[in-house]
Amino acid sequence: MSWNARVARIAPFRVMSLLEIAQAREAAGHDVIHLEIGEPDFATPAPVVAAGRAALDAGQTRYTPAAGLPALREAIAGHYAEYFGAAVDPARILITPGASGALLLASQLLAGPGDRVLMADPNYPCNRHFMALAGAEVDAVPVGPESGWQLDAELVARHWQADTRLAMLATPSNPTGHMLDAVRLAAVADTVKARGGDLLVDEIYQGLCFDLPPLSVAATTPDAFVVNSFSKYFGMTGWRLGWLVAPEAAVEPLTRLAQNVFLAASTPAQHAALAAFTPECREILEARRRELGRRRDALLAGLSRLGLAPSLPPQGAFYLWLDISRYSDDSEAFCRALLEEENVAITPGTDFALAGGEHHVRIAFTTGEARLEEAVNRLQRFLARR
Repeated sequence: MSWNARVARIAPFRVMSLLEIAQAREAAGHDVIHLEIGEPDFATPAPVVAAGRAALDAGQTRYTPAAGLPALREAIAGHYAEYFGAAVDPARILITPGASGALLLASQLLAGPGDRVLMADPNYPCNRHFMALAGAEVDAVPVGPESGWQLDAELVARHWQADTRLAMLATPSNPTGHMLDAVRLAAVADTVKARGGDLLVDEIYQGLCFDLPPLSVAATTPDAFVVNSFSKYFGMTGWRLGWLVAPEAAVEPLTRLAQNVFLAASTPAQHAALAAFTPECREILEARRRELGRRRDALLAGLSRLGLAPSLPPQGAFYLWLDISRYSDDSEAFCRALLEEENVAITPGTDFALAGGEHHVRIAFTTGEARLEEAVNRLQRFLARR
């Protein structure tokens, strides 16, 4: 049998095999500390769950328009106006099955054979894989502390080529948790526009910010495409709901794509998500954001004692990107050994970085401070043997 050659360009997500091993160890009675998956130990906020139940009880199970429930699009537009000072017409918002659905629409509209796409390295692997499925070539630009682990305007200008079509940012980023502030974000937007390209920004960790105020590129320019999700800040991972903000001219072709690719996002999930914007839910979400900030600080303090804390602490999301090069040049083997010897599950950097991934790991501070402290103690024992 033969397959579409583009599928061969899609690498496996290595953390999933580690998760399988970790779960098997748990089933065998081992006390595994999970710091590998990007899903905090918080349940979906109660107001959202109640709204979802109410929607089901009311029979809200039929198709919505392909672009989504009008009331939810209006609520998201109000969210942009209130929290980011961005005037976003609800007509420019498309509701999608998770952020992945939004990224699928954007990649199919913006990238194709012969196009080049700029993005940072390291980055969330699906970002480059979606572009590869569209037939585009990804130019993964190595970034580090000198650019704040971000693809900034200078790097965009330096790496832009005649056939570059698109630049993609992620702020806050996965796996590093670093952000572009408003000035640097606007500089990237200006640089891309001056070259006649498009800008796509992954903002799925927007709102989970600790040192900088949350911001959106939608407040900077109406020309950017913005991917967002109810999974991370809003705590609705399994509901599979996201959205895409698009320039006005792109809404019609994106809607046609949505009609053909997934028809519409989950109706009960959309009704549930309306409750995510209520004051009651906002209070819960902000308390969780502060809790994640405390977890970040506790983990940084513990890693500092081991000489492993990153030189630039993450400003958002819930990840730390650690350099382990003095202990290993094989992050996959390092993570397997840590799991097998100390029952701590973390993610190899090779999932995220094409350059230098073998020297890095990602730790998700998605569990409580006591468990994080225990994980640091286990890591200390592990490193002492090396």
